Amino acid sequence: MSTHAPARSEPFTDIYQNPPFKDMVWVPGGTFMMGSDRHYPEEAPVHSKTVSGFWMDKCLVTNSDFARFVDATGYLTLAEHAPDPALYPGALPDMLVPGSVVFKSPQRRVDLRNHFNWWQWIAGANWRHPEGPESSLENRDDHPVVHVAYEDVEAYAAWAGKQIPDEAEWEFAARGGLEQAVYTWGDEFAPDGKMMANIWQGEFPLINLMLDGFAGTSPVGSFPANGYGLYDMAGNVWEWTKDWFTSHHKVDRPCCSQHTADHGREGSYDPQTPNIQIPRKVLKGGSFLCAANYCLRYRPAARIAQQVDTGTCHQGFRCIVRPLRTGHIEARSTSDCTPNKDTQ
Repeated sequence: MSTHAPARSEPFTDIYQNPPFKDMVWVPGGTFMMGSDRHYPEEAPVHSKTVSGFWMDKCLVTNSDFARFVDATGYLTLAEHAPDPALYPGALPDMLVPGSVVFKSPQRRVDLRNHFNWWQWIAGANWRHPEGPESSLENRDDHPVVHVAYEDVEAYAAWAGKQIPDEAEWEFAARGGLEQAVYTWGDEFAPDGKMMANIWQGEFPLINLMLDGFAGTSPVGSFPANGYGLYDMAGNVWEWTKDWFTSHHKVDRPCCSQHTADHGREGSYDPQTPNIQIPRKVLKGGSFLCAANYCLRYRPAARIAQQVDTGTCHQGFRCIVRPLRTGHIEARSTSDCTPNKDTQ
């Protein structure tokens, strides 16, 4: 158990006890210390941040949830469209087809500085076929949807009448009221020997011991909820946020995160690929591929950049609703969040 003091939160008022949609919980908002000075440089410096309260999906958006959206709208994800050659100068013709990025474990130890040693572009990979055209969603209705680019996430949220959290909102929610704890559940990695999230145990990317019971994605709600009643805020899949990826050192924003402007778009371009100016958003939470020896990012402070045009087999999302202080939100049932009874 953590001994961390709780973040300073807004009072929980009666008006917020009834969520606008099924399977959402109220995150009270407040002031907290965001980031970490103890891990990766992009997380520093620790700084004070204030967010207002909001509702958040208890669980990640599942394949079943996303299928309802697609059935209702006929939507095709970015991975189901052929890429525009003008946006990818120098791309090989066999990569300019519908597809997505899939993890493939190498057969021997590889240079961890080169992620192409385990990531492959697979033609025909998409949310319906997570590992490629021969795979399917059989027995995975309750797993998080993957291979969704940022525009896909925006389309789903608009259809559902919800929004995408910004980075501060997401991190505040992930902390569950624990100020500066290492993990969403506290400071101890596996309290009483219990695995608390779906991550990689063993030597990445070669040996996964699967001590948590999973080699890939897991059904949402398979591990205990955090202090706000939110599941999978660490591991399983990375989660999109609405913020452009910029350094904490350079960002100057108002205190209330939802009023942030999108002035960081140009600053989010990857300096390593100046000829490809595709903006990047912040991903949070880590995934089933995060391991202690390579990507210890199954922590609330962790953050990585992801190009908005790219989904992978370990990226998903969840939505929020920022309350209108007046007015009524018509609820639509868009979620099937049924946590595993063993996590209750």
